[in-house]
Amino acid sequence: MIDELTRTTRPLDPAAWWRRTCWIPGTRIALSGDLPTNPTARHMHLERWVADGIDHIIDVRIEHSDELAVAALQPQVQYHWLGVDDDGGDQPDEWFAAGVDAALEAMGDPTSHVMVHCHMGVNRGPSMGLAILLAMGWEPLEALDSIRRVRPIAGLLYAEQALDWWHRTNLIPNHSAAEELTRVRQWLADNTADTDWIISRIWQSGAA
Repeated sequence: MIDELTRTTRPLDPAAWWRRTCWIPGTRIALSGDLPTNPTARHMHLERWVADGIDHIIDVRIEHSDELAVAALQPQVQYHWLGVDDDGGDQPDEWFAAGVDAALEAMGDPTSHVMVHCHMGVNRGPSMGLAILLAMGWEPLEALDSIRRVRPIAGLLYAEQALDWWHRTNLIPNHSAAEELTRVRQWLADNTADTDWIISRIWQSGAA
């Protein structure tokens, strides 16, 4: 639904999307929120990920790590903890590079499936997912459309940074980079998710 005052998208029942596994079509990459903190629920949720084929986890939260839990419960799963703040500031190039490298290395195995997540799966995780898709050869707008389609609560706060990192890493000519960045900025302006409202509804649900 659209908030007529702000013209931002407000998906129905954001809390229901929080820990839902959202597969990006045509890939073996999924986006989600984090594992539950309750030990029993965490065990069951991780089992579902493994049953879905997940054997690599890229966790981009700085506030928590499930590395020890994953190692104890599902030791065959490769866990990559690449925590950064979700404070709206600049994310380091090294963060994008590490996440992309981990995903591409995992995808080198045709049987592997990768879960990329932050806390709620709103900004950091989807933005890392975008960087990975760019590295896989996706066009930026196609990638943004796919991420938002499968995960309506994705805010993609760091999408422009992901694209800028990709441009600089691959020495994209300035004029081409500027044109592409303009198109992405327009997409973000035309497809704004009301992330404050989304996050507040997740908290209010008691699920967080």
